Amino acid sequence: MVLIVCLSVLLTIFLLIILFTNKPDFGKVPKDDALKRINESPNFRNNKFQNLSHTPDITEGVSYVEVLRSFLFDKSKRLKPSTSLPSIKTDLHNLKSDEDVLVWFGHSSYFIQLDGKKILVDPVFSGNASPIPNSMKSFIGSDIYNSDDIPEIDYLFITHDHWDHLDYKTIIQLKPKIKQIITGLGTSLHLIYWGFESKIIIEKDWNEEIILENGFVVNTLPARHFSGRGLTNRQQSIWMSFALKTPSMNIFIGGDSGYDTHFKRIGEQFGPFDLAILECGQYNKNWRYIHSMPEEVVEAAKDLKAKTLLPVHWAKFPLAQHDWDEPIIKVTAYANEANIPTITPLIGEKVNLKQETQPFEKWWELVK
Repeated sequence: MVLIVCLSVLLTIFLLIILFTNKPDFGKVPKDDALKRINESPNFRNNKFQNLSHTPDITEGVSYVEVLRSFLFDKSKRLKPSTSLPSIKTDLHNLKSDEDVLVWFGHSSYFIQLDGKKILVDPVFSGNASPIPNSMKSFIGSDIYNSDDIPEIDYLFITHDHWDHLDYKTIIQLKPKIKQIITGLGTSLHLIYWGFESKIIIEKDWNEEIILENGFVVNTLPARHFSGRGLTNRQQSIWMSFALKTPSMNIFIGGDSGYDTHFKRIGEQFGPFDLAILECGQYNKNWRYIHSMPEEVVEAAKDLKAKTLLPVHWAKFPLAQHDWDEPIIKVTAYANEANIPTITPLIGEKVNLKQETQPFEKWWELVK
């Protein structure tokens, strides 16, 4: 009798998981023509996309039990700010047409208006970075923007399909405003499933060139990370970084990446960059290969030959175990030692891309 009850409970749990992961939010798994194209990629081996270097999920010598124990019991007491984050809300609908600006929304979401084009990267406005409701809620004060605040977008960049970079609710709400999407091989399956027309999606592998209009050129480049939205599609789409060349600037859009030799190769081939936008948070020594440690962020900026560094991937979601403000404190300190100018705007603050001397405050020091 006990065995029957246990089996029934396990079966119920299994069925609930299947039902939950079949929600539209989880996207689609590659098959048929899409899978055939993916199989032709030199970066797809052993039924999944691979990094350039061997990249274990966790650091050598660390067990999954240790990672779980650490995640449950070693979290910082300052994992989240105890007070609301300060912000400035820039009206994106009424920017002057000749303004060249960047506005950061927290974490890895930001808007760029440059050389007459409006660009959006990895927008997440739903207040959650997980498929489980209320499990990875955004910090108080970090959600001052929503989809209504976003103007019509010429180019939407999606670096990879993780929930903190590709948000179902946000992307559905933005759908009528998006003219073109640029992303990595495999990600279009989610977008088409969600109602986007395939003709507006440019989906590429690493090391391809996209010639856009009016002097805009994008090169799709490697990162050291992984992808997946559920139990069945891990590493079935490729994770990206991008070199964005416009008529007046050269920008590196980093996405998520652990440190590796690809940064130096990108710097040699496509640098120097006027601005490198690099992730600086959600790291841990236990998974150091898939997210850069603070000192490595600055090494990457040096490898890229970046004139200026914008650290992102912090100040919105508690996805690791460090203090919420530790990433920016450490990265700015390392960057100062390396004489690399660093942009540290408030969420929503207008960054003037052509103004080299724009001052930024250490606003996080005023937050508890």
